[in-house]
Amino acid sequence: MTSRAGARAAPTKTEGSDHKPGTRGGTGGPSNNYQMSMSCRSEIKKLTLVQVIIWLLVAAQVTVTHLELVSPDVVAAPYQWQYPYLLSIVPSLLGAMAMPRHNISYLVISMISSGLFSVAPLLFGAMEMFPVAQQLYRHGKAYRFLFGYSAVSVMYLLMLLALQVHAWQLYYSKKMLDAWFDSTQEKKKK
Repeated sequence: MTSRAGARAAPTKTEGSDHKPGTRGGTGGPSNNYQMSMSCRSEIKKLTLVQVIIWLLVAAQVTVTHLELVSPDVVAAPYQWQYPYLLSIVPSLLGAMAMPRHNISYLVISMISSGLFSVAPLLFGAMEMFPVAQQLYRHGKAYRFLFGYSAVSVMYLLMLLALQVHAWQLYYSKKMLDAWFDSTQEKKKK
């Protein structure tokens, strides 16, 4: 369609010809922030499910040994790092509470407490169990067992999985935090 004054001039790059509906000119706008938030949210939910399963395994070992439900030969007493690791459920709950309303404060607290209650006990546990693992490796002797397997071997595998889960949760939480922060800044500019 032409105007009364004649044909229109072709738009230049600065006038928005690179503009796509729902985004800012080439930099990724609300649509990208929304997509990033939704993909991160999906990944965090999956990782939280795995983290809850790991937490339940640790909680089950602590509960079974303290209530003396089975013989100590079947399920060994927990290591010291497992008690503070039981608090690792708190960051997951805070992260879950942050998601429905895009609560940046809860997400930040979740990320900080994840380092404190999840990653720190795992690192402490790796140091705590190292002499026992070294003895198992050098002499082939294990004194603590979980269902017939060396407790230190099982715990190191569990810790490796847990450390990966928490690292990925922190990574996706940071990406989601950035997306939420960008969308918040865009709303304030309007």
